Order: sequence, then C-alpha cells, then structure tokens
Amino acid sequence: MPSLSARASLFIPAGLPLLAFFFTGAAPAGQPQAAITTEQVAARMGAAIENLKTLRCTVNAQERVAGKINRARSVMKINFAPFRVYVKNQKGVEVLWVTGQNDGDAWVYPATFPYVTLSLDPNGKLMRSNQHHTVLQAGFGTIAELLRTTGRRQDHSYSRSFRYVGDSTVQGKTCHIMQSNYPQFRYVSYKAGKNETVSTVAERFGCGEFRIMERNDLNPEEKIPEGKVLQVPNAYGRRTILSVDPKTFLPTMVHVEDDKGLFEKFEFSEVIPNQSIPLEEFKKGYPGYKL
Repeated sequence: MPSLSARASLFIPAGLPLLAFFFTGAAPAGQPQAAITTEQVAARMGAAIENLKTLRCTVNAQERVAGKINRARSVMKINFAPFRVYVKNQKGVEVLWVTGQNDGDAWVYPATFPYVTLSLDPNGKLMRSNQHHTVLQAGFGTIAELLRTTGRRQDHSYSRSFRYVGDSTVQGKTCHIMQSNYPQFRYVSYKAGKNETVSTVAERFGCGEFRIMERNDLNPEEKIPEGKVLQVPNAYGRRTILSVDPKTFLPTMVHVEDDKGLFEKFEFSEVIPNQSIPLEEFKKGYPGYKL
C-alpha cells in the first residue's frame, strides 16, 4: 500500500534548479511570456499536490474490471495530515476512514440490504474487488506516482516519458496537457523474491497493484511465495494523458490506456483545495451521513 498521504513522493526532474520547483517567474513587462516546459509543469503539479492540506472534489471514474468498464461518480472530502477521508458515490455508498480510529478499518455504508454500517479493511479483498485503488489513495496520490522515480523502481523510462504537448480544453477549461507514449508497454515474467507482496512488486515496476492481482489471481495483502513467477506490467500504461489546471496546477483528468485499451480514466471537478473542513465532517454521526 502506498503512503496514506496522497501528497508524498513526488517526481522532481533531474537537473531542475531548486528555485524552479517553487516558482517560475513571469516575463518582464513588454517581453513575450516564455513557453512553459515539461519540467515546470511536472514540478508545479508536484508542489501543488505536496502542499495540499485539505481537498473537496467530485470524481468521475471509469475503471476496467474483468474486461468491463465500471463507472462511478463520487464526492470526496479529504484532510491530509492526519489523513481523514469521506467518500460517497452516486449509488449512496459511503466510506469513512480516519487515522487512528476503528482499528484501522473503514466504516462502510453499502446502500443495499441489510442497510447496516460495516467495518472493512480498506486494503482487503471486499473493498478492492471492483476498483483499482483503495480509499487510502483518494485524491491525487496515484497521479503523483505516475511521475515518481525512486531507488526501488527498477526502470524509470515510463516516468521520464511524459512530455508537455500544449494546452487544450478539458471539461470546459484550458489545461496544460502532459502525455506519455510508451509503446514498449507489455507484461513481463517476474520471479518473486523473499517476503514479496503485491505492493512491493507494484512499487518495483511502477504499474499499480490492480493488474498484478487480476492477472495472477492474488489477494491484495497476500504474501507471495518466494520463487513464484508472476506476469507483471512493465509500466503503468501504454498511452497516458494528464491534464493540469494552469491556475492551481492540480490535475483535472488522467486517462490511461494499456495493451487492452482504456484501463482507467478519472475526471476531477468542483475542486476546492485547502479550504478548512470541520472535524465533524469526518465523524460517523455527521448530519446527512447514513454511516
């Protein structure tokens, strides 16, 4: 499982001056504005995500599960330190997870019979069976991961393949567009080492956990037998498009395709960053919740 903070671990392109990570100055009056670069978009987006304290947003999600595209529309409220998250989808399903509470489980109101609140492991099979990511990854953490390089990642070529390709209109807004074309995407054989889990393999390849579980019939927190040969994606996607709001530098959309076509797409709207959220909104008894 990645860090609970959706802001940690950001990609800072090699050779980028430290000041550019925080600020790219405007051109002096009377001079043309310099074109923004790939490094500047990546660094500004990274800083914007890193500096998030709270987030409210609506997310339209499309995720391929068992060959079919699942669609969901959810509203989210997130406090990042300590991590607290509330999610409600269009079917009325509610999820609340709060650091240090409920023995690490999430409270889940399923909006179906028997209409009682359950306590479920956010990394367990029940909460992962029909979605790519956990509630603990709510926000923009997964997007930051696309551009991240670490010492544990065995190949950085996918993260480094992103390029700023210009501006385009996304959801009625002009956005910076980052794109990765990675035709070498494929599944490769990998022999599990000692104490390997789905999470450690996903970190090694930067491919996310879901396709490892789906392709190899594994459970989320299952310890993988040493020497077991897995089929693992060598990157997160074959073609990835990321749009970034030029005012907030927060993502507005991510679209990922792999060898089978659309893998996932997330569109973020009604984004309100860093506006204080009362603690009461992260309690089971908050008015309007059915938890």
